[in-house]
Amino acid sequence: MSQEERRRADTRMVPYPSHSIVPERDVNSIPVLETRHLGIEFGGLKAVEDFNLTIGRTEIAGLIGPNGAGKTTVFNLITKVYEPTRGIVLINGHDTKGLNIVQASRLGIARTFQNIRLFSQMTVEENVRIGLHNQIRYDMFTGILRLPRYWKQERKQHQQAMELLSLFGMQDMADVRADSLPYGAQRRLEIIRAMATNPSLLLLDEPAAGMNPKETEELMENIVRIRDQFQIAVLLIEHDMNLVMGICEGICVLSFGKIIAKGTPADIQKNPVVIEAYLGRKKEAQA
Repeated sequence: MSQEERRRADTRMVPYPSHSIVPERDVNSIPVLETRHLGIEFGGLKAVEDFNLTIGRTEIAGLIGPNGAGKTTVFNLITKVYEPTRGIVLINGHDTKGLNIVQASRLGIARTFQNIRLFSQMTVEENVRIGLHNQIRYDMFTGILRLPRYWKQERKQHQQAMELLSLFGMQDMADVRADSLPYGAQRRLEIIRAMATNPSLLLLDEPAAGMNPKETEELMENIVRIRDQFQIAVLLIEHDMNLVMGICEGICVLSFGKIIAKGTPADIQKNPVVIEAYLGRKKEAQA
């Protein structure tokens, strides 16, 4: 990762009116995401409780915590897989109460999953074009009869898909079946497909899972490139602390469904509550 990219990732964080911090460059813009007192219960068990988070419009943020802390549940609440028991989710200032997954996506949110979910029998380009579905500009009648507008839109979608693939060096794999790609390339393809929906907030659920150090380094560069080129925000769940501390500007730590710390990477690294959550209490020395 270049020194310039690391410098951008180390942006000064400043207070925001909702008692959060955002990058200084985003302080005068409506946050891409705000959650207020968000919570959900499953059969009386509080999986997430009083979750408050603000993410600036071009922030790279991290959501970390031990296994079972509730991180993926938070993602499911943000993307409307689950309807919260209490609290609200604002995407670009819009309340998502009562919306479904598709409606939330149209507000500008996209995600990848902990376990890769590609259309394995389809080609690389076809997977990306599925992500472009919300940009189709012809009706069913035009598509059935293959009218000129249909072919114009098909050419446009092909061009858009190839442009996205070229950003990640995958344009030569456009006609390759997704299930024949190496693991790291499948991870990249899933991110590209999410980017095809033209989001303002990209949620990445353990994007480095299963990657070797070289692939992880490339992933870090790609995440920073996405933020810089598309001017969007990224929220990632990740256990690789080198990745988190290397590119995240704000970090939120979750334990047993509750936030135990929020701050910059430097704040989180020296926070004793965070250290205890990950490592446990130190046993007292035996006499």
